Amino acid sequence: MAWLRKTRGTSCETFRDERSPNGFSLLPWLLMGMGAFSNLFQGETPDPWIGGLGLLTFNSLYVYVSFRSFMKETREATSTRVALALLGLVTCALALAYGGNWLLFFPLLGLATGAAVRMPQLRPVGLVVGVLAGGVSVFHDGWGGLDIAYATWISTMVTAAILSLSEAVRQLRTAREELARRAVEEERLRFSRDLHDLLGHTLSVIVVKSEAARRLAAGDVAAAQAQLNDIEAVGRQALTEIREAVTGYRQGTLRDELDRAESALRAAGIEPVVRRSGPPLVPQTEALLGWVVREAVTNVVRHSGAARCEIVVAGSGGERVRLTVTDDGGGGEQAVPPGAVGGTGLKGLTERLSTAGGTLTAGRGPRQGFVVTAELPVEVRGLVEEPVEVGVGSPVG
Repeated sequence: MAWLRKTRGTSCETFRDERSPNGFSLLPWLLMGMGAFSNLFQGETPDPWIGGLGLLTFNSLYVYVSFRSFMKETREATSTRVALALLGLVTCALALAYGGNWLLFFPLLGLATGAAVRMPQLRPVGLVVGVLAGGVSVFHDGWGGLDIAYATWISTMVTAAILSLSEAVRQLRTAREELARRAVEEERLRFSRDLHDLLGHTLSVIVVKSEAARRLAAGDVAAAQAQLNDIEAVGRQALTEIREAVTGYRQGTLRDELDRAESALRAAGIEPVVRRSGPPLVPQTEALLGWVVREAVTNVVRHSGAARCEIVVAGSGGERVRLTVTDDGGGGEQAVPPGAVGGTGLKGLTERLSTAGGTLTAGRGPRQGFVVTAELPVEVRGLVEEPVEVGVGSPVG
């Protein structure tokens, strides 16, 4: 979890250091209109008051469109589109009336168009703006005015490309932050599930063994001492497993879980019957089945009131492995309809197995008691010539 916090912190710092384009990025280009502004004060522009009013209108519309073009909602608003159309009309009017430096407002119109319009409308709109700029410029300067048309078209397309790329980068940043947030949530969920399963099983075993030690204390001190030693061993093992769960490196073996399950059942006065057969399992599959054994046996010890519990691990068709935990108790609190999955622990295990391509069902048995069945895909790394028996009972053939 520490590496995740470190990674996320680094990403956030990077995002703060990077500067995204905004409306201010387009303002320096207004300096292209300084020539027209100079003409007003040098007396080279007929009707300077009209020219000055036109220049003020152009700048106002340009700034308005520029600042509204960096958010999708405002960029696609009708007011922004109307302002862009008015900007085009003012540009054409000033260029037709004065020519010269006033023709440079067309590339500025291209910048505003590239900022406010996106694909697929960009191509036809950009073409119209370029043709308009070329027609007005050729009217004033002859064929040399085509340079203005080219500059207008280029400014439109390049601005749109840069801003589209900037938007894609922002979306990637948002997606990256969302992924980091989800990873933190998944890590927290993993830890809470592991802690629930670990403590639920461990505390149940400690309670059962403590009750056994209390019963034996008066008549069989040696047996009571053995139960107390088991309690100490369980506590130490629980501390180790909790540390491993916190660091995310817990990878218990199925054999260990079966041995612990057998010990917990015996301490609770329940006869364990544990059978195992089939191919060897990869560590990930063993770890998942171990969690199922732990949760199911904890429920048997706490709720079932059973006299016998059978745990069977067997291959299913060579490609899947099946774990079945069956007891002959009355069910108690764990009684649910057949095939249903009750309890927080079983629900969490159902999600885990589903993610790994497996299934988990839990419910009353056909006669009595409670049955938990888990199936998972298995990677066969070699065949077991004879079934391996762990505990009491005959192997499953």
